Amino acid sequence: MRDPRDTTTQAPVAGPPARTAADFTTSFVVGALVQQGLLSRQQGQDLLAKESAARARVLKSTGLSGKEASRYDVSPVEIVAAFQVPLPGGRGEVLDQDRVTEAVSRASGVTYRKIDPLKLDMALATRTVSRPYAQKHVLLPLEKKGPTSLVVAVANPFDGELLENLQRISGHSVEPVLSAKADILKAIADIYGFKRTLAKAADDFAGAPQLQNFEQLVSLSGKEELEASDRPVVQAVDYLLRYAFENRASDIHIEPRRDSSVVRFRIDGVLHPVYTLPMPVHPPVVSRVKMISRMDISEKRKPQDGRIKTERDGREIELRVSTLPTAFGEKVVIRIFDPETLVQDIAQLGFEPDEKGAFESWIDQPHGLILVTGPTGSGKTTTLYSALKALAGPDVNVTTIEDPIEMVWEAFNQVQVQPKIGLDFAEALRHILRQDPDIIMVGEIRDPETAENAIQSALTGHLVLSTLHTNDAAGAVARMRDLGVPSFLLASSLLGVMAQRLVRRVCTACAAEATLSADELTALATPLPLVSSGVRVNRGAGCVRCRGTGFYGRTGIFEIISVTADIREMIARGATPDVIAERSRRNGMRTLREAGVRKLAQGITTFEEVMRMTSSA
Repeated sequence: MRDPRDTTTQAPVAGPPARTAADFTTSFVVGALVQQGLLSRQQGQDLLAKESAARARVLKSTGLSGKEASRYDVSPVEIVAAFQVPLPGGRGEVLDQDRVTEAVSRASGVTYRKIDPLKLDMALATRTVSRPYAQKHVLLPLEKKGPTSLVVAVANPFDGELLENLQRISGHSVEPVLSAKADILKAIADIYGFKRTLAKAADDFAGAPQLQNFEQLVSLSGKEELEASDRPVVQAVDYLLRYAFENRASDIHIEPRRDSSVVRFRIDGVLHPVYTLPMPVHPPVVSRVKMISRMDISEKRKPQDGRIKTERDGREIELRVSTLPTAFGEKVVIRIFDPETLVQDIAQLGFEPDEKGAFESWIDQPHGLILVTGPTGSGKTTTLYSALKALAGPDVNVTTIEDPIEMVWEAFNQVQVQPKIGLDFAEALRHILRQDPDIIMVGEIRDPETAENAIQSALTGHLVLSTLHTNDAAGAVARMRDLGVPSFLLASSLLGVMAQRLVRRVCTACAAEATLSADELTALATPLPLVSSGVRVNRGAGCVRCRGTGFYGRTGIFEIISVTADIREMIARGATPDVIAERSRRNGMRTLREAGVRKLAQGITTFEEVMRMTSSA
C-alpha cells in the first residue's frame, strides 16, 4: 500500500500495446523472415504483392467448397509457405510451414514445438476440448505440466483471448507453444478420429467375451466370435498401419494386457509406446489383422503367420504378420518391409571402401559359399537381398529358399519353406539344384542336411549365399563344423564370412560435436582410428526431424573375413575360430568393435550405440 504521506506522483510507464489475434498478419510474418535473413527485402515485397493469389491457392488446396471454404481461415504462415521460397544456402530446402513457424516463434517470443505424433496424449486432448472447438481455433492440448498447468499448441501466437477462454474451460493455467497449423490440424484429425473410432468399437464390443484371456477361458468357452468387419475396427487398423508408415516404423506390436492393449512401434531398432487400446477392442482388431493377412480367425490357440501387401506413395509394401497366444490374448507383430529399405544398392549398406571391395569380389565369383552372420534384426536379409539385386539379370537364374519369404521380388525365384508338407530347407535345396540355378540364397543354414547340400552346391558350380546365427565371423567356421561339414570341404568352398550389426545414425539436422571422456575411451578398448575426414565425434541434440531422439536411420558395421590362401589352409587343418580370427586381423580384418569405433570417429554414430551393439561381439 502506498504511504499517504508520499505526495510524489508517478507517470504511467509507456510500453508497446498488447498484441491481439488480428496482429498476426502476413506482413508480420514476412517482416520476421526478412529480419532473420530468411527472405531478402525484395522477396518480402514480392510475397506481399501476391498475397491474395497465394491465399486463393491455399484455399483451393484444402479441397473445401461452399460454406466450409468460407469458414476456413487461411493463416499468414500458410500463405508464406505456399510460395515454397528456397532457403539461403542452396541445399534444396524451402520455407515450409515448419520453417516459417520457427521464425514466427523467434519474433513473437512464443516457444516453438514440433508436434511428435508418438507422444500425443489422446485422453488429455479429447477430455479438455471438443473436436469442433479444437478445429475452429486451431489448438491442441499436448501435455500437463504439474497439477495446474496445461501446455497447448496454437497456430496464432497473439490470440490472448483464446488462451483466457481455454484457461476458463480447462480450469488450468495455459502455457502456449507455437506449432505449424498443418501439424495441429493433422493431429486433431488423428486424435479425435481415432478416439471416436475406438470409442465406437469399445461400445460395440463392451459386452463381448475376452476369449483368449486365460483367466476367463473356462467360463467363456463356446461364446460367439467377435466381429472383425465392423467399420470402426477396419478404420482403426487402417489408421495404425498408416501411422506406422508415416513414422518409419519397422514393426508394429499389438500386445494384450490384463485391462488394456498396448500398441508399440519399433523405429530405428528401438520400441516406442504409441497407444493404449480399450481391452474390448483388442480381439476384433486382432481378428481384422488376421482376416486381411489370410489367417484363420477362428484359430486362437496356436501361433499363425500371414502376410499383407499394400501400397504407399505409389510403391508396394509387404507386411509380415505373426500371432502368438499369450496369457491375456493373442499378441500380434506386423513387420513392415519397404522395398526402398530392404533392397538397396550395396554402396548404401554402410561398407567402408575396402569392405565393399571385399564383398563385391566375393559375389563376383562364379561359385562358392558366402556366409553372413549376426543375430535377428542385424540386417542380414537386407545385405543378401541387396547382393542378389546387384547380381540378378536376364542372363542369371537367381533362386532363394526362405522361411518365410521376407519380400516378394520379381527378379528372383523365391521358394517358401513349408515344413508341414515336408518342404524344408534341405528338401527345397535338393530340388532347386535340378532347376539349373546360377545363384542360390538359402535363408538360413540350421541343420546338417542343409549345410551339406549348401556345400555341395557351392562345390558344383553355384554361388550360394546364406546366413548363420553366430556372434562373430570366425564363429561361422566352427558352426559349420558342428553341423557336420568336413573341414576340407568347407575350406574348398568358402569364399568369405561376414558378421554384421546395425547402429543408429546421428541425425544430421541436429548433429553437434562432442567429446569422449577418459572412462568412455577406456571402455571402448580400441583407439580412435585416423580417418581421412579427420576425427569428429558427434551427438544428436534432438530436433524436429528425429523427434528429439538424436538419431535418424541406421547403418551397418561389418567384420569381414576373406578366405585367402593362408586362411583356407588353416580351415582345412581344423584351426580354431580364435586362431582364424587372429590371422584375419593380421590380414586387415576389423572386429565389429573396431568397425563401430570407426563409425564413431567419422561422426556417424555415438559411443552408446557402439557399446550397445558390440558388447557381445
